[in-house]
Amino acid sequence: MLNAELKEQIQGAYRQFLNSKSLRPRLGQRLMIAHIARVLGGVKRNQDHQRSGGDHLCVVEAGTGTGKTLAYALAAIPIARACDKTLVIATATVALQEQILQRDLPDILQHSGLSFSLSLSKGRRRYLCLSKLDQILSGGEAKAMPLYPDERSAVPDSGALALYTKFADQLASGSWDGDRDNWQAVLPEEQWQRVTTDHAQCSGRRCSHVKQCSFFKARESMAQAEVVVANHDLVLADLALGGGAILPPPEDCIYIFDEAHHLPDKVINHFSASFRLGASERWMEQAERSLAPILALPAMQKSLRGQFDSLLNLLIAAREAMVPLRPMLSELLMTASERQGNRQLRFEDGCVPAELAAQARELRAGFGAVVQHCEALVSTLQEGLDKGTLEQRREELEQWLGDVAAMRFRCQNILALWQSYASDSTQEKPPIARWLAQVDAGQGLRDIELNSSPILAAKTLQSSLWSRCYGAVLTSATLTALGSFKRFSMRAGLYEDASFEVVPSPFQHAEAGELHIPAMGCDAGDAEAHTAALIEMLPEMLDKSAGSLVLFASRRQLNAVYEGIPLSLRKLVLAQGELPKHEILSQHRGRLDDGKGSVIFGLASFAEGVDLPGKYCSHVVIAKIPFAVPEDPVEEALAEWISRNNGNPFMEITVPDAAVRLIQASGRLLRSESDRGRISILDRRIVTRQYGRQMLASMPPYQQIIE
Repeated sequence: MLNAELKEQIQGAYRQFLNSKSLRPRLGQRLMIAHIARVLGGVKRNQDHQRSGGDHLCVVEAGTGTGKTLAYALAAIPIARACDKTLVIATATVALQEQILQRDLPDILQHSGLSFSLSLSKGRRRYLCLSKLDQILSGGEAKAMPLYPDERSAVPDSGALALYTKFADQLASGSWDGDRDNWQAVLPEEQWQRVTTDHAQCSGRRCSHVKQCSFFKARESMAQAEVVVANHDLVLADLALGGGAILPPPEDCIYIFDEAHHLPDKVINHFSASFRLGASERWMEQAERSLAPILALPAMQKSLRGQFDSLLNLLIAAREAMVPLRPMLSELLMTASERQGNRQLRFEDGCVPAELAAQARELRAGFGAVVQHCEALVSTLQEGLDKGTLEQRREELEQWLGDVAAMRFRCQNILALWQSYASDSTQEKPPIARWLAQVDAGQGLRDIELNSSPILAAKTLQSSLWSRCYGAVLTSATLTALGSFKRFSMRAGLYEDASFEVVPSPFQHAEAGELHIPAMGCDAGDAEAHTAALIEMLPEMLDKSAGSLVLFASRRQLNAVYEGIPLSLRKLVLAQGELPKHEILSQHRGRLDDGKGSVIFGLASFAEGVDLPGKYCSHVVIAKIPFAVPEDPVEEALAEWISRNNGNPFMEITVPDAAVRLIQASGRLLRSESDRGRISILDRRIVTRQYGRQMLASMPPYQQIIE
């Protein structure tokens, strides 16, 4: 597959890009191009030209400054075209997605000599729904049922109506394409929710507005594209629908997962299930009320009326089956531990109490019947729209179809939870995490929530993606932990014969940065003494005329240190929680542009994805080794399972995860080859504990100063 012609095309595109922009080749970038080309170009194919074997997965760790986008695009685009596959580039964050689409790929098109068609793929909720807009402007919106309780207020106000009228005018004039991101101003979420939809409520190509539909126009454009830019969530949503529903089928795709270290957690979140008792009770009552006007219509075919009447009875029966839940769950919560102000009870080994499991089986049957009946009614309404077999007006049928499909979707989500709670946990390997929690429901109210989640993404990724896709590249700056891919491979379910590579960073770490471990008279495990030490040390360590970032492992310590430092330093501090993240970064840059000093006090969200090059950050202070908060029920269940199998969860999970976070945090210092600065770790465990020394050894090769 990777013949001389393809090699020359890839090498020629790289040479032309560098020459066109007067750039020097980077060793890590060249190695990354070669590695990806070798793996994707060596994918085994059978006599039907389909992939066979498990060596189609390419994992590359490439640090900041490597130029990952250029490397994987130049290697993968020619190969994808040669084997007639769509290249899907998926990012974890919107910021990187926009950068790739708006800057990186157009730059490659302009300077590399490669020719390819490009499209952005987004979910339906990023596009205007013409059917909903029409309902609102014609006064019919109040008849439609929201997918979730309190999703919107009863009637849009005059300001919202003026906005919706403007939507219609600009669509009619062709000055707007219905894409939320292309509107001239930021749109409030509540106003946008009224005029968008999702796959559950969308009537698809049966809709009267399908020819003008913004989503379907964008989808048709995507179908012709050779390179599609998406995000992890959209890829997972497509897989949850069977693959090929939103994006091309996995068998016809080569995937690039940028920021791939996020992918396992994205999968766990996407394939988890939850159920809020109070919210579900309110929604079901609302669903029952929404059927009353339909059943009150005098002119309706007997068979159709019978289907709606049966749906109402099934909804009532399912809601009545939920009645025993409140006292049962409230009693269980009495034995729960307090977690961040709310009670939480995790079921050991995912094993649900017998009484709750019995109720779950009854609810599984009840909601299963609702879902099954909704599917039959959806088919009836679809046939009525397609063949004209029903007497109702087309507009009524479209609205009913959307409402019934929404009921089906909501009940499917509820059913997924009860299916999990009714299953035999002894047959699950690894087990499913299940827990009960008291949660904030807004306006000072609380609700009871049941949750179910896989503890590893491995099986889901193997069955839904790795076994089906033609090829995939997973890349990030932080995929190894303690010098090994073992942690990431376990969490992502990668095959043993997948290809793994770490390419060298373009940064000269030893020349550009110092890693300073100062002497301290306390252990970071002693929270009170450690906080007191930080209050004493930071005023001496921080240059009040420079840009610094201080990263804390807990909000409690951040607040205590902020209150304890002298006023002269506190005036320079922008602390997370006081302002939105983007405003903190903006003010920080502004101070330094004005020749003043500035210090950011941040938590984990400032340790990754924050770009403060040059003068904006010349000192990164890491207050503590960033161990995970030991209260996440999924991580607790994973640790429990590892212990049950004679493993050591601290060394197999906690330490490797902390090592990755430590590298991510230290990565805030060097953002370009010209950056210089210092990293200070104020946690002596990094040198006094064996696990700490392992973490230190896995850090980039800064010049180390250990006192």
